Amino acid sequence: MRQRLATWLSTMLVGMALAVAADAQVVIKLGTIAPEGSVWGDALQRIAQAWKEASGGKVELRIFAGGVLGGEDELVRKLQRRVIDGVTLSGSGLPTLDRSFECLSIPLLFESGDELDYVRDRIAPVIERRLEAKGFVVLNWAIAGWVNIFSKEPIRLPEDLRRARFWMTSGSPETEKVYKAFGIQVVPLPVTDLMTGLQTGLIDAMAAPPLYALLDRSFQVADNMLDIHWGALNAATVVRADTWARVPAELRPRLIEAARREGVAMRDVGRKAGEDAIREMQKRGLAVAVLTEAERARWREEAMQAYPGLRGPYCPAELYDDVMRFHAESRRAR
Repeated sequence: MRQRLATWLSTMLVGMALAVAADAQVVIKLGTIAPEGSVWGDALQRIAQAWKEASGGKVELRIFAGGVLGGEDELVRKLQRRVIDGVTLSGSGLPTLDRSFECLSIPLLFESGDELDYVRDRIAPVIERRLEAKGFVVLNWAIAGWVNIFSKEPIRLPEDLRRARFWMTSGSPETEKVYKAFGIQVVPLPVTDLMTGLQTGLIDAMAAPPLYALLDRSFQVADNMLDIHWGALNAATVVRADTWARVPAELRPRLIEAARREGVAMRDVGRKAGEDAIREMQKRGLAVAVLTEAERARWREEAMQAYPGLRGPYCPAELYDDVMRFHAESRRAR
C-alpha cells in the first residue's frame, strides 16, 4: 500500500513539475545601443508587445536599450558569454559575429534603398546559414539609415577626407585595413566614446546616420555634412540558438513573423527619419555640402578602383561575387 502511495505521489509530483515547466515564462534578454524613445527603440518595444500577445505571456522580450550594457563590441562579447540572449546590432557590430555582414556595407556602393533591398534580400539566406552554423538565429533585418560623413571642417573630395582623423568603431580590424587602403587616417573608438573623441580633438570626422548625429548632438561639434551616401547602416536582431530552442516550437513562426514585420517597416521609417534629421540639423546650423555631378563621379571612381581589394579580406569572396552580380542586376532593372 505504501509503495503504491509513494508511486502515486511521485507520479503526481513529476506531472506537476512538467506542467510548471510547460507554463514557465521564457525570458529573452536583448541588448542594443538604440536609445529608448528612438524609432529603433520603439520598434523593439512593439516586437516585445507582439511576442507577449502571440505567446499569451509565455515569452518575454526584455530590452536593455541605449547602450546600458556597453557598445556593440561589448554586446557581442556578452552574447557569446551567455550574459544576454540576443542583440539588435547595426552594421558596425554585426561583422563581429560574421564577416559576411560587411558585404552589405561596402562604401559608396548603394545609391538607393531599392538597390540595397534587392541585394540584401538575395544574399540574406546565405548570411543566415553562416550564423546558424555558429549557433545564432537571425530574427529580422532592418536598416538604421544611410550613413553620411560629418566633420569639423568641410569635406567635398576624397583628398579632404584623407586629411581628417576619421572615427571608426573599434573591434573591426578588417574594416580598418580597408580605410587605410583608401589612405584614410582612422581612429578606432567605441561608439560610446565618439562624442568625447570629437570634443577633445582625437577625431574630427565620422561616418554616422543623420538621426544618430541628431540624437547624440555630435553634429553640434562636427557641423559639416557631405551629401553623399557613404554606406547603408544595416541592422539585424540575432539570438542564441540555444535560447531560441527554449521557445515552444509552435510559437516560433509567429514570433519571427512579428519581428520581421517590424524589420520591414523600419526600412522606410529609418530612411525617412534620416531625411527629417538632416532638415532639423540644418535649422540648428549644420552645413551640408551638396556635390556637383563631377564631384560625385570622383568619389565613385576612387571607390571602384578599391573594390577588387575588398574581395576576400573584407567581404568573403563568394559573397562578394554575388553582391556585385545582384547589384548590377538591380541597376539594369531600374
